[in-house]
Amino acid sequence: MLMGFGGPEGEDEVMPFLERVTAGRGIPTERLREVGQHYFTLGGVSPINAQNRALLASLQAALRAAGVDIETVLANRNSPPFVPDVLADLASRGHRRVLGVATAAYSGYSSCRQYREDLGLALAASGLDLEARKLPPFYDLPGFAGTITELLLAALPAGLDLGADSTRLVFSTHSVPTSAARAAGPDGDAYVDQHRWVAARVAAGIRAATGIDKPWDLVYQSRSGPPSVPWLEPDVNDALTALAADGATAVVLVPIGFLSDHMEVIWDLDTQATQTAAGLGIQLVRTPTVGTQPGFVDGLAGRIANELRTGSAEPGPGQRCFGGCCANPRSSAPVVPGLDLDPLQ
Repeated sequence: MLMGFGGPEGEDEVMPFLERVTAGRGIPTERLREVGQHYFTLGGVSPINAQNRALLASLQAALRAAGVDIETVLANRNSPPFVPDVLADLASRGHRRVLGVATAAYSGYSSCRQYREDLGLALAASGLDLEARKLPPFYDLPGFAGTITELLLAALPAGLDLGADSTRLVFSTHSVPTSAARAAGPDGDAYVDQHRWVAARVAAGIRAATGIDKPWDLVYQSRSGPPSVPWLEPDVNDALTALAADGATAVVLVPIGFLSDHMEVIWDLDTQATQTAAGLGIQLVRTPTVGTQPGFVDGLAGRIANELRTGSAEPGPGQRCFGGCCANPRSSAPVVPGLDLDPLQ
């Protein structure tokens, strides 16, 4: 089961979708309408669902090529097909074991544990006779950083000197509350550490391919919380302003925190950050996300196949995933196991 965030597929779905996403957070309707305009500019259709359907098809083909013939389905948290409905359908057709694969590569509440809660809550509410577990974070797949590196190098325009001091390399990911970042992973701080791990390997790939040893920065985007709650910084727009003041004339912006070019990439980077860079006189080169690139898909399919065959994925560097990991900041909800190296709590 490929598990996505979900998104509207028509203008009449935009506000109900945003209300589901923000339920219980006290966000005013006026703010939701403001965010809704981002979707209305695309006809009310989020690109994420089509992107996840394409990823699902690519994963199914890669699994079959690896000798694993298994049904693959898509389920979403915030839009149809919803996780509980998909689980009920699978159970009605005789399935008894489900492996959830989140469309997020890193440890953290929103990127990992909440998907385990989606499964746990659905099973607890329905009483379905299903065994479910979730594939642990897969940021460490060689094909992930490797594909990002290949896409980055292919995106560089002719005439751009990547080795120049005035050309900066910036990696971007979704900001989260600092409290959630500190709680990520079994030992804390995994969310930031894993992104820095990927960024360092992309930089190493650039060095291997070009001989350029390029310094880099990690910045954040898509903050949605109230100003009184600390979130990870710097924001990408603030970072661009600081880089311009420091003499940057070009920035290669690499969204390593996302698998596809969905709304947050399109709006926060291709719209807002692009406008910020233009106002500062900076040439902004935004590289593509991994999407359905074969190097990434084949690596993820291999990780899934290993989990299906052995029942236990091989952990990455310092990676564990268990019951109490990445605690829910607001409540205690049932979860399904990830990589069961510790007792399920």
